[in-house]
Amino acid sequence: MRNSLLIILAILFITICLTSILVINAQSNKNQILQENSRYEKYLNKQIIGTELATLISKVVDENEKNNIQKDENGYYINNNKNSIKIDLKMITVDKTYPMEEIYKNEITKFVQNFNLIEFKCTNIEYHNKTGKIAKLTFEEIKN
Repeated sequence: MRNSLLIILAILFITICLTSILVINAQSNKNQILQENSRYEKYLNKQIIGTELATLISKVVDENEKNNIQKDENGYYINNNKNSIKIDLKMITVDKTYPMEEIYKNEITKFVQNFNLIEFKCTNIEYHNKTGKIAKLTFEEIKN
């Protein structure tokens, strides 16, 4: 009887420990996602100039490369529903939306030369359903 009680108590203790570890791990992951998202959420409804946007595009491209995000046949990052990030630029001067890859591969320095002082505003942020991480930021050129 005493051995069975010890076994039950040991199983109960192990179960409580494993549950605690899982809860702590889940909370840690949630905090990490919130911290990562805050780096980009600060841009929502904020106006920035072209040089800052170019820096942000470079940062997102670097992050996608670090996370080994695959590209399609056109060189555009593929949404992996996990940790890929995209930026779209809606340009009013030419009434067209450009994906960040187009800006990046056509030399970001040219973008900076042409749009360095032009203001852009982040009008939308989309999230991955699976992880809750930021999936896409949309910036629109502001008419001056």
